[in-house]
Amino acid sequence: MTSVTLGKQLAELGLHFAADNLDDLVARATKNRWGATELLGYLAVEEAKQRVARGVERRLANSKLGRISPMANFDWAWPTRIDKPAVEAALNLDFIERARNVVLIAPQGLGKTMIAQNIAHQAILNGHTALFTTASAMLLDLGGQETARALDRRLRRYSRPTVLVVDEVGYLSYDARNADLLFQVVSRRYESKSLILTTNLHFGEWATVFPNAACATALIDRVVHHAEVIAIEGKSFRRREAEDSKAKRAKK
Repeated sequence: MTSVTLGKQLAELGLHFAADNLDDLVARATKNRWGATELLGYLAVEEAKQRVARGVERRLANSKLGRISPMANFDWAWPTRIDKPAVEAALNLDFIERARNVVLIAPQGLGKTMIAQNIAHQAILNGHTALFTTASAMLLDLGGQETARALDRRLRRYSRPTVLVVDEVGYLSYDARNADLLFQVVSRRYESKSLILTTNLHFGEWATVFPNAACATALIDRVVHHAEVIAIEGKSFRRREAEDSKAKRAKK
């Protein structure tokens, strides 16, 4: 059997590391005078490592997280109010096992999306599935389904991941139909899987987001019933950066 044929068969068996590194494996085994046990042991370890890496890559691609600024870049000293231990506990994924939610409440530009993305990223690195979406994109997607069966399929998409991040609730107003759709997503995940939600409004102001929705109170109740609510206060990071850039230009 040629090495090309053997490589194809290994790939068909799902042994991609062995298939991609066959010549190197043979050379390494020959050089180290490995027997069958040593060779198979090395192969098992490397295949497991690569499968873990492929799993992370696949879950990251499916998560739609996009580009993430790491928490190392977060300026903890800038907000005038932030519960750092609560944020760190969320990053340690303490909430997932108990199917609790995390709600980040902050004005625009204080890093709530960044924190939510990093929590989801940590979940993926630890073997969980995650999906990131904005409230407007999700509701537009769900509202565009033309049949009950199609809607049910899309609702399953948002109920399936271990962690669902719904970003930017509160920036737009929605009608009763959209409120009902968001309520269905929350209800399907209630007490079974975790939700991370970011909003610029405190819950008492949600009536402006869903002004005609009968389910608004029930929606808030299910979100906060098992939730870590983290409020962040202060001035916008982005505004500070813009002002710093303007000052540097003026100085030059």
